[in-house]
Amino acid sequence: MSDRGRAFGRRAAGELTVQATRALSGAALVGGMLALMWLLESIDYVLGGWLDLYGIRALYLPDLPQIFSAPFLHGNFEHLMANTVPFAVLGFVAALRGPGKFVLMNLIVIVIGGLGVWFTGPPDSETLGASLLVFGYFGYILGRGFFERHFGDTLIAVAAFIVYGGILYGVLPTNTMVSWQGHLFGLIGGLTASYVLRRRRTAETDPVPYGV
Repeated sequence: MSDRGRAFGRRAAGELTVQATRALSGAALVGGMLALMWLLESIDYVLGGWLDLYGIRALYLPDLPQIFSAPFLHGNFEHLMANTVPFAVLGFVAALRGPGKFVLMNLIVIVIGGLGVWFTGPPDSETLGASLLVFGYFGYILGRGFFERHFGDTLIAVAAFIVYGGILYGVLPTNTMVSWQGHLFGLIGGLTASYVLRRRRTAETDPVPYGV
């Protein structure tokens, strides 16, 4: 085998190792977040729903810090079960870029989504649930395909839209028991994160211009 062939093989093996490491760390992060949600809902069940008070009540100043707790709490186990599968699937795909970006993306989604709910949500009830994050992950995956124009990201975005595109119906105010504000602003948070955390092109990665 030539030196060029061996170098290519080493690069390919290194890239495979990086991707495998990211996949494992992403699965661990998403699995840990889901485990925390199920633990909190179990505690909430024992306490008779007491943790539900840590959701978001619009324009109520003491609830403002609770934008960080609300996405991890649910009204009941049925609510949590409805969010578990899309959270696991979309969260894992969103985490494949690496744990650092995944954590930053979550913070952006939680802040933008939470503030959106705090400013526009219902003032007479506590808004909570991981659907804010689910819509954020969906927006992040779609945004990566659009902003980065990388074939792999675009392919993933198209696949995500085909499988989960129907959830966009959830941003419409069609059900008074469902927080369309959380869905809408979670989606906006994910799109924003995809732009902020996008990979910048450099002179090494940009194609060389060809003049005529």
